[in-house]
Amino acid sequence: MKFASYWHDTAPVFDGGRTGPVEGRYDVAVIGAGFTGLNAARKLAREGLRVAVLEAAHVGAGGSGRNGGHLNNGIAHGYADAQSHLGAERARRLYRAFDRSIEMIEDVIAEEGISCNFRRSGKLKLASKPSHVAGLRANQDLVAREVDPATRWVDRAGLKNEIGSAGFHGGILFEKSAMMHMGRYVTGLAAAVTRHAGEIWENAPVTGRGRTRNGWTLETPRGTLHADTVIAATGAYSARVPGAPLKHFRKRIIPIASFVIATRPLTDAEVAQTMPGNRTCVTSLNIGNYFRLSPDNRLIIGGRARFSARSDQKSDAASGEILRAAMTGIFPHLAQVEVDYCWGGLVGLTRDRFPRAGEADGMIYGMGYSGHGAQLSTLLGQVLADLAMGRKDTNPLEGLDWPAVPALNGKPWFLPLAGLWFGLKDRLS
Repeated sequence: MKFASYWHDTAPVFDGGRTGPVEGRYDVAVIGAGFTGLNAARKLAREGLRVAVLEAAHVGAGGSGRNGGHLNNGIAHGYADAQSHLGAERARRLYRAFDRSIEMIEDVIAEEGISCNFRRSGKLKLASKPSHVAGLRANQDLVAREVDPATRWVDRAGLKNEIGSAGFHGGILFEKSAMMHMGRYVTGLAAAVTRHAGEIWENAPVTGRGRTRNGWTLETPRGTLHADTVIAATGAYSARVPGAPLKHFRKRIIPIASFVIATRPLTDAEVAQTMPGNRTCVTSLNIGNYFRLSPDNRLIIGGRARFSARSDQKSDAASGEILRAAMTGIFPHLAQVEVDYCWGGLVGLTRDRFPRAGEADGMIYGMGYSGHGAQLSTLLGQVLADLAMGRKDTNPLEGLDWPAVPALNGKPWFLPLAGLWFGLKDRLS
């Protein structure tokens, strides 16, 4: 078993980064080479701006290369809860932003010729308990009536054609949802940035930020560059930037680890027994699971597993055992199937689990996807590019307040307590 992301291990290596010192003057500097930052850089470069991307590790090293591979439309919350929190119009606009972002991914793939196994698969939100059925059905009725008629309820009998498990009691089918190979998409984006004359430095963590008369300096161990505008696209990894450069976000982003395993490739018979519908799936528990088949027919299954902000080999291995147990609980016939990959990564939560994008602390930013960044980050990356060019009418999150989380400064000490609370809610639901 490899303790490595399947997406990283099976994607082409990006080799178009700058190898020399970090230097020069740019219209825009982007911190972070994931989906958000690369989409922003690509759009800016296509518009003729001089753009630099600074990445602490390698392209796609963070959440963009460490997720479960889902592109699920819709808002993760119940739609009624989103309306209550955001208001009816903003909730509708955010829901449609997820739809539009998946369309944008299709557009980018076509425009740049990226081979990444994109497919409109549809998503099933599965009722893990009989008591969850009524709430899910009410949510589907509301969503279909107000914002997305391309959803329908699948009863327990209908699930037999979708998933080879008797553990679910019905589910919502979101027909617009999709899947792709995340590693191939992110390396394809990076190649597109450089093809349009953008410049990317890997292994160039930002260690300092200073204001100048005309903009900003960004310091790295490899040198310093100057930019008129800075975009922060660091998400959960903002907490790993030392000192003051991203302090504003460390007080608002809650980093939590999410863990994933991938089996060996399944045989045709195993695929038919496991995932005959070949969709993305997510369960209705607070501490639940998400799963899909990979392009080479591995079962990829992930979840919180443990409430921790740590992802390293020891932590990933412990979480991998929990995920294997979850997999065999859902699919007992896979109990003896080998697991080839085990990895983890950080998810950036906001207190209310809604993303944020705008301007603060002298920077343009987009983050806080709360586990749903793969699908929304393409749109928000392009929104950040618009903001950098002075256009403010494309941001679906414009004006949404983002208060700091009390007693948070990058280290979420309260995660074990949160895990106990959500586990209790699951047991009592």
